[in-house]
Amino acid sequence: MTATHESTERTAGAGRPAAQTEVELAIGGMTCASCAARVEKKLNRMDGVTASVNYATEKAKVSMADGVQVTDLIATVEATGYTAAPPAPRHPEPAPEHGGGEGPPPADGGDEELRTLRERVIGSAVLAVPVIAMAMIPALQFTYWQWLSLTLAAPVVVWGAWPFHRAAWTNARHGAATMDTLVSLGTSAAMLWSLWALFFGTAGMPGMTHAFELSIGRSDGAGNIYLEAAAGVTAFILAGRYFEARSKRKAGAALRALLELGAKEVTVLRDGRELRIRTEELAVGDRFVVRPGEKIATDGTVTEGSSAVDASMLTGESVPVEVGVGDGVTGATLNAGGRLVVEATRVGSDTQLARMAALVEDAQNGKAAAQRLADRISAVFVPVVIVLALATLGGWLVAGAGPTAAFTAAVAVLIIACPCALGLATPTALMVGTGRGAQLGILIKGPEVLETTRRADTVVLDKTGTVTTGEMTLLAVHLAEGTAREEALRLAGALENASEHPIAQAVARGAEREHGTLPVPEDFANVPGLGVQGVVEGHAVLVGREKLLREWAMELPPALAAAKEEAERAGRTAIAVAWDGEARAVLEVADAVKPSSAGAVRRLRALGLTPVLLTGDNRAVAESVAAEVGIPADDVIAEVMPEDKVGVVKRLQGEGRSVAMVGDGVNDAAALAQADLGLAMGTGTDAAIEAGDLTLVRGDLRSAADAIRLSRRTLGTIKGNLFWAFAYNVAALPLAAAGLLNPMIAGAAMAFSSVFVVGNSLRLRRFRAAE
Repeated sequence: MTATHESTERTAGAGRPAAQTEVELAIGGMTCASCAARVEKKLNRMDGVTASVNYATEKAKVSMADGVQVTDLIATVEATGYTAAPPAPRHPEPAPEHGGGEGPPPADGGDEELRTLRERVIGSAVLAVPVIAMAMIPALQFTYWQWLSLTLAAPVVVWGAWPFHRAAWTNARHGAATMDTLVSLGTSAAMLWSLWALFFGTAGMPGMTHAFELSIGRSDGAGNIYLEAAAGVTAFILAGRYFEARSKRKAGAALRALLELGAKEVTVLRDGRELRIRTEELAVGDRFVVRPGEKIATDGTVTEGSSAVDASMLTGESVPVEVGVGDGVTGATLNAGGRLVVEATRVGSDTQLARMAALVEDAQNGKAAAQRLADRISAVFVPVVIVLALATLGGWLVAGAGPTAAFTAAVAVLIIACPCALGLATPTALMVGTGRGAQLGILIKGPEVLETTRRADTVVLDKTGTVTTGEMTLLAVHLAEGTAREEALRLAGALENASEHPIAQAVARGAEREHGTLPVPEDFANVPGLGVQGVVEGHAVLVGREKLLREWAMELPPALAAAKEEAERAGRTAIAVAWDGEARAVLEVADAVKPSSAGAVRRLRALGLTPVLLTGDNRAVAESVAAEVGIPADDVIAEVMPEDKVGVVKRLQGEGRSVAMVGDGVNDAAALAQADLGLAMGTGTDAAIEAGDLTLVRGDLRSAADAIRLSRRTLGTIKGNLFWAFAYNVAALPLAAAGLLNPMIAGAAMAFSSVFVVGNSLRLRRFRAAE
């Protein structure tokens, strides 16, 4: 930690930056969105400091002026009751056999925290269920049932609820109150009063029962125990906290997926020999070999060889790029053709891949932390309940009712306010909604995602792999007069099948689909940058660019030349085919539009969203695809690099739009993170999937519309649950304050509110995808 801290301070000028310096802190101890808001408020009160604290990623992004030190920031956070430390370096250098992490929190540390919380949930649930059953079902109340209830409930309230008690104590020391405060106060009050009633009242007498009476009457509380409330509330809210923590653990996975994308080892040329080393050991100026099918280790310039490089994962360009000596190549792209020798020009954090990782991180940290609905309401509800409980205690004492009656009424206020149904409101709806979504191929990452789906008014669609299939496909065959389609495809497909080029493979696949097994060519030769030639079934065949045919003194007939020009105007790749001295056919190859895309665009419009097509491809290709799916040319943004994609999303947000983004490639990861709502195609890369808020497993764009519909429906269910959970509290609080709350009515009402919340959530199971 010390080494990391010193490193960060050196980066920040050791606390003496020249002007405005940005640093990042990992914040620990936050339990709800209001914690993040409080830390952010304290940091922003410092002179020369502007801070944004993200509860989801547990990080603070701080811009500090000259004279402010990192240690000052950490001290301020710690004085607020939380922990702060500079994040661990993104590229640690552990010994290979020990592995290594990639930023906070360490994977094993986070897993340990989640495992501990899961153990609390399971343990508390197992112990709480019989306590609730005995309290609510008189037939189960045997002679000493109340003492068994105490034995089972005590570990739940002390051990299970410990995170709430600890957070409440921290909040109290700093003059704050959150939902943790209410949970801690309510469960503690219920437990302490039950202990008093058992040991000093009449509740511990043999044969004591909770009669199920639906009547209201004053009671001195000496015969009442509230162990089921204490244990049940703890178990319910722990479950909600666990599901939230599990979704939060994915916050840093986009960065890990990006950093894992690059090549791990590389073959370098040193002293005339090939040597295999780790990619991290590459230096600028090193020359390294990239064989067909290998990833290019880092950004560089080709010094030997020529090939086709598949850069779609980074640039979005669906057509592989032809490279030769002197051309630049990008790390993590795929060599789809011949052998290359590349000279490294950028390594480590200077590469395009590393810069994209930084873009994703900036976008994630810059995204406003959406406060959970329960926390918003609790900001007002918690202080009001505490004040009401104190007022009830004082009012009864002033009225001369005696301390027992006064304390009974005050405790009843806290108990009835303790959010039993509230603990179920979000997690049950989320569980049912996400479970139904999983059945339909839709993965929702957390409750914060749902609100954004309601506000979204613009949907940005990445072209390659989202609207289109993401792979080159044979779309059309144009034939010279007297030429048979079967023969043209068989001869061209046989020759292209011997090539590794992605466009050649598209022709070969198309030919195989129509005519089955292809013949094996003889005298095959690849003509770099132009095409292929060889002998098939006794015919001398040429397949490639028009220039290749001209080198053999062949010209395209007018009809084929016109077809070629029309295909290129539409953004497709046109391939000329000739044999026996004559040009016979032109084949059109392109990234084909998915059959479902046009219908998906119509569904998105029906949801009130404006579709925008965004792509790294050229404008002709983009407008051709847009016309096919029903997007106007005015809503097409083409020829954009990854940085530009983020800029486009920011520009749309700057116009006041709430932007949803659908994408599948690494080039989309930063934009998915920047967007208000990121929808990642599950057929895409891990980086895109982890950066998104919703994952569409099936790779069908129609599921994007279903995902938004399901998310909006789930949000509506959560809001309904929260309304009824709080309506119960608001209706019952006056009765409790008046001392008219019968424990069994309170228990029955609590049970009913919980059953209602669960039943309301289960309605989501009937959600159907649109036909």
